[in-house]
Amino acid sequence: MLEKVIELDKELFVYLNDMQSPFWDPIMVFASDKYVWVPFYLALIGYVIWKYKKQSLPMLLLAVLTIALADSITSGIFKPYFARLRPCHDATLSDVINLVAGCGGKFGFMSSHAANAFGFAVFFNLVLSDRYAFFKFILVAWAVIVSYSRIYLGVHFPGDVVGGAIIGSFAAYVCSLGYTIVISKYSWFAVKD
Repeated sequence: MLEKVIELDKELFVYLNDMQSPFWDPIMVFASDKYVWVPFYLALIGYVIWKYKKQSLPMLLLAVLTIALADSITSGIFKPYFARLRPCHDATLSDVINLVAGCGGKFGFMSSHAANAFGFAVFFNLVLSDRYAFFKFILVAWAVIVSYSRIYLGVHFPGDVVGGAIIGSFAAYVCSLGYTIVISKYSWFAVKD
């Protein structure tokens, strides 16, 4: 059963990775580069501080904790434990893979990019008020694009990305509960109308 799932994952990877064009290559490299998103993160941090005042402190600390948890679980536990080669290191795929911009580390299960992006997006989806529905949608769309870029670039299987998204979402859920507890328990963080 597990062998069949792995084979289906490889087949889906080959199908998705083959959908390449010179137009999309630099866009996917851009989407996958964690440093190009720094202005986006800084703008979000500034907005959260401006809009949420005292509540921004636990919100931002727990957002950082979400990403730290997601990244350490995927990179520190799952990748070394499962030791599943990235597609770009898998000799059985060397004739069919479209590798755009380097390969990265040896192991790929689970994707830290997907875990971090989904952790970030899901955390803010859970803690921001409903009046930010469009922004919440943008965050999830961004997480999907970042995650898909990893398959497009040839460095992760779809299963790596889905697994990372699940871990990131779970970390976000746990940290959002922590945020709710802090806000309700400590009156200093209460918003005054």
